[in-house]
Amino acid sequence: MEIPVYTVDTFTNVPFRGNPAAICPLMQELSDDMYQKIAAEMNLSETAFITRLNPSDTFTTGLRFHLRWFTPTTEVNLCGHATLASAAVLFKHEKNVNPTVVFETRSGDLSVTQQGEGYVMNFPLNPPTQEDASEFRDIIKAAVGNNPVQDVCLSSSTKKLLIRLADSCDRSVLTGLNVDTAALQSCEKSGRVKGVIITLKGPADGQPHYDFYSRYFAPWFGIPEDPVTGSAHTVSGSYWSKQLGKKKMLAYQCSKRGGELQLELRDDDRINIAGRTVTVLRGTIIL
Repeated sequence: MEIPVYTVDTFTNVPFRGNPAAICPLMQELSDDMYQKIAAEMNLSETAFITRLNPSDTFTTGLRFHLRWFTPTTEVNLCGHATLASAAVLFKHEKNVNPTVVFETRSGDLSVTQQGEGYVMNFPLNPPTQEDASEFRDIIKAAVGNNPVQDVCLSSSTKKLLIRLADSCDRSVLTGLNVDTAALQSCEKSGRVKGVIITLKGPADGQPHYDFYSRYFAPWFGIPEDPVTGSAHTVSGSYWSKQLGKKKMLAYQCSKRGGELQLELRDDDRINIAGRTVTVLRGTIIL
């Protein structure tokens, strides 16, 4: 069996930046075990598998597809960058003729629309609730050390903990953090937290003007640090929209690779997440 595979860098238009995802368009379903083995072999934060819902469809003509996401160790419920990459493969390489494609996923229907040189994803919004920082003392210490923290929130639906650094911190504090991901994982085994967002308000006079910055860590899923994370922005986008009083925001995830996300809160309790992509590899998996 031969399976096509693409590596697509997302939330960037520059090769080797943003977040890479491996994408496999499949003519037929594989076993869950095989999906996991391929994802482990690709060894990226996510490998996504696209399959047709209607056998008479092709990747060029189809409007709706099934989509699943796997880290090197497990299947996940929601992944932004691999959804963006999957749409890019359909539109750029399979020459899909529709302006919008819809993926049926564990998180319901997710639509992606071509817009200029990029794509807009319609995602669920996952508002976090404010928490008592003392309940997460150990995990905060492992994440940000002795740096001042202004807010701590938890999205129970996604199990993502949001830690907001104080406004007195600048971007260099966030980028300079040496997060002990082994300590993160060891001090949180209750299952209440499965990902940590560390975020910071953007400066008013920055160029380009980013409304907020973030980094994201998910060692519980085999991902020490994820370079650019669409799903985390369903949480941080909701948080910062309320804090800033804005529905449209520009965000930057400042990992070593870095990536830019355009966010817009919708009136139906969902969020549009837009970004660009660049394909850096095209090949074949031979089984």
